[in-house]
Amino acid sequence: MELAGRRSRPEEGDFPEEEEVDPRIQGELEKLNQSTDDINRRETELEDARQKFRSVLVEATVKLDELVKKIGKAVEDSKPYWEARRVARQAQLEAQKATQDFQRATEVLRAAKETISLAEQRLLEDDKRQFDSAWQEMLNHATQRVMEAEQTKTRSELVHKETAAKYNAAMGRMKQLEKKLKRAINKSKPYFELKAKYYVQLEQFKKTVDDLQAKLALAKGEYKTALKNLEMISDEIHERRRSSAMGPRGCGVGAEGSNTSLEDLSACKLESDSISRDRAEGAENKMSNKVNKNRSSSGNSTEGLALDNRMKQLSLQCMKVKEGIIADRKAVQIG
Repeated sequence: MELAGRRSRPEEGDFPEEEEVDPRIQGELEKLNQSTDDINRRETELEDARQKFRSVLVEATVKLDELVKKIGKAVEDSKPYWEARRVARQAQLEAQKATQDFQRATEVLRAAKETISLAEQRLLEDDKRQFDSAWQEMLNHATQRVMEAEQTKTRSELVHKETAAKYNAAMGRMKQLEKKLKRAINKSKPYFELKAKYYVQLEQFKKTVDDLQAKLALAKGEYKTALKNLEMISDEIHERRRSSAMGPRGCGVGAEGSNTSLEDLSACKLESDSISRDRAEGAENKMSNKVNKNRSSSGNSTEGLALDNRMKQLSLQCMKVKEGIIADRKAVQIG
């Protein structure tokens, strides 16, 4: 298995800074750096453990094959005995565990019965003791414990009998094969003893590999959590900066609660109308002056009359525009 790429340690500069650094960033960065170191270390240890497992497995295969060639047929002939011996050993372990469970259940049952007996005795000795609800609840709890302990003892006793019978049967089978295959067993003994030795070593390496895999998964989980927290903090910082840069929002057009009163709006509109009228009248006066000037300069010529008529038309158009503007503003005020 190839090693994963080495993870680099993040720095504070990788994340947005504020005028005053968020104290959470330092804590999460330390967690991120620590988990990064743990991941790199666990990956190295895991690869070393796997390499050792493979080396022992190859060594065991080579040496056991050499013994098979040296010992010969006795290895194959004695296999039933060694398998029966393995089964008997497993049955023995199960029987021992069942015996311990049975003994533990017996002790729990005895203690529960003693509790009830002591409570009943104290109740009989003290005639003034009131048999209240609290006392009744205590007795009920003790009685429940006795019932559960009896059930546990019954189950453990049954398992104990089953495992004991299984162990006795396995031992009987092993003894029979031992007598039958005695010569092949003695000859093949070096092979199976070496096989058992390598089996123990491989089991230990396998346990080490499993433990390192669990620790690596835990370190990766801590790394992801710290990274997620840093991203969340970064988003919060950017959001605060964006809100601060935009500043407070003003009231929208037509929003309720405006500080501008209706009187101020009316005054503003009247002032606007007055300015518009003054501008229109000024424009009209300018155009009249221009007409009079043109009249004096053009005299009674045809071009002068045409220009005069054109000026009158423009003056009328300006008056209509002025009246339309005033009418529109009055409509807005009324509305």
